[in-house]
Amino acid sequence: MLMPNNPCGRVAVLGAGPAGMAAALSTAQAGHEVAVYERYREARPAGNILNLWPPPLKALRILGVDTEDLGSPTDSEFRNLRGHVRAHVRQDPETKRAYGGGFIGLLRPELYERMLAAIPPGTLRFNQQVTRIEQNDHAVTLNFADGTTAEHDVLVGADGIDSLVRRTLWGDTPKREHRLHIFGGFTFTDVDGTEPNKSVLTHSRTVQGSWTSIRHKGRDGFQWWVLTATDPDAPAPSDLKAAATALAAEFPAPLPGLIAQTEPDNVQRWVLRDRPRLQQWSKGRSTLVGDAAHPTSPYAAYGAGMSIEDGYFLGRALRGVDLSDLTAVQRALQSYEDPRKPHTARQVQQAWILGQVFHHAPAPLRPVRDFILDHTPLLQKVAGDTNPREIQKQLALIQD
Repeated sequence: MLMPNNPCGRVAVLGAGPAGMAAALSTAQAGHEVAVYERYREARPAGNILNLWPPPLKALRILGVDTEDLGSPTDSEFRNLRGHVRAHVRQDPETKRAYGGGFIGLLRPELYERMLAAIPPGTLRFNQQVTRIEQNDHAVTLNFADGTTAEHDVLVGADGIDSLVRRTLWGDTPKREHRLHIFGGFTFTDVDGTEPNKSVLTHSRTVQGSWTSIRHKGRDGFQWWVLTATDPDAPAPSDLKAAATALAAEFPAPLPGLIAQTEPDNVQRWVLRDRPRLQQWSKGRSTLVGDAAHPTSPYAAYGAGMSIEDGYFLGRALRGVDLSDLTAVQRALQSYEDPRKPHTARQVQQAWILGQVFHHAPAPLRPVRDFILDHTPLLQKVAGDTNPREIQKQLALIQD
């Protein structure tokens, strides 16, 4: 763990999700006084199923989070409905040995519990609804719904896709609708056709149906999801499990069996959206992390992971910085965001493109698309080779 070597400053983090908790842990390691303001009564996961790649796992370890037996190691493949492998995610062997596979499959509640356990006492402030943010050359002031205020040297917006901090800094922008939705769930029941330590992403002409090994509190199981086009303004199906079952009917085992064995309360649905890319994240004494800066589609399988990385790198950028010095703060915030923007923008845009290619291609072009994916190395290059290289780059940047 890093030892602080700078004057203690006051940092406010808005939001207690993975981005906010990682920012708090890293900033506290840098020697600053941190307060995390959360509008709800507890830090609650937004969703259930989750995958984490090696870079966020490495960051979590450095931040003091217990990652032992946190999830199930997996290797990933893209397949067509007939079982033909279109791409295999080729992770570096040494990385697989160190981090247990290409990524780990887990459930969000356990990640939250592990991160909360590492947060210093007195850091988290619940039931704190921020209504307005003001900043000047000397401080950032948070105005709360109960009429109170709090003053800090630096503000970190970790408040998600509908971020108040982002709107305050850069104004409001419409969300980009992917016109997709995803149904996801999990089960700990054995189902014929599953393989341990495996992630299989299968595409039909219009639907993705996938499953992944998970580990949760010492139990082995599987998470699954089905993803297809939708009208984002349409109401959600009344029976989520029945809707998922219908979408998975054309897929081979074990996907239909996994859905059949899932308790209805363990099925969730998300409509996929993101926001236009920001050219600048920071202004004055404030900056953004996670979905506040770069909300992304689950097609990236990297949203929570990038949020954790953001928090880690932000704290490192603030190490040794006198937070009373505006120029020093601005320099540090810029040094945090500049290396992050190309990486996060690439992940967000690739997720968008994959969603369009697999689910919004015109019907006459779908056979052509599938022929290319089945008989050329295109998907292997895009998803199987390029992404692991990006993973290695991020791993190299995360240092204890």
